[in-house]
Amino acid sequence: MKLELAPSILNADFASIGKDVKMLEEGGAHWLHLDIMDNNFVPNLTFGPSVAKDLIKNTAMPAEAHLMVKNPLNLIEGFAKAGCKRIMVHCEGELHLHKLIQTIESFGLKPGVVINPATSVSVIEPVLGLVDIVLAMTVNPGFGGQKFIGSVLPKISQLAAIKRTNNLNFKIEVDGGINEETLKECAKAGADTFVIGSAIFGATSPKESLKTYLTHMGQVEKELRI
Repeated sequence: MKLELAPSILNADFASIGKDVKMLEEGGAHWLHLDIMDNNFVPNLTFGPSVAKDLIKNTAMPAEAHLMVKNPLNLIEGFAKAGCKRIMVHCEGELHLHKLIQTIESFGLKPGVVINPATSVSVIEPVLGLVDIVLAMTVNPGFGGQKFIGSVLPKISQLAAIKRTNNLNFKIEVDGGINEETLKECAKAGADTFVIGSAIFGATSPKESLKTYLTHMGQVEKELRI
């Protein structure tokens, strides 16, 4: 299992966003993480499919859309047509999670489910055999730069145990407050994909910060014999 980095552009400089995305690609990032917020499900507003399309068409990196919206079903087609390879939806308050997953798959995309820090793993257990990835939020969704919630680590371990026991293939992604220390803790617990935003784009040199994290991930892989 290789560790993968999915930088979030939530805290990037949107005046030069194209250059930032190109920097991530050339620097070796594995996925482009798009935080989609509607100022309803979370108290923040970002962008829609048209902006995503412009970003995706100018990079070879595969893009994943994290839909933090009240009505995700209405946006799946738009982000599929924008060029996303993976779409992740929240389980909280969603009465038709199977339908969302089936709709994502109907566009030939990889489906994912997202779980907030206070949500039990049991809520998503019925769909774990249907998804490509589980995103465990390690902060409350809505804003970058928050402090890592350590109580999520046992949930990551629980997901990893379910995956092993049932011979499932979903990836375990974490998002929020990820730095070198918390990345290693999450990897020990079973996470393999890491969303990092403010730690990269809040650095003096985002390019160097990206390089540092990719190097650190390689060291963690060797230490944990992943």
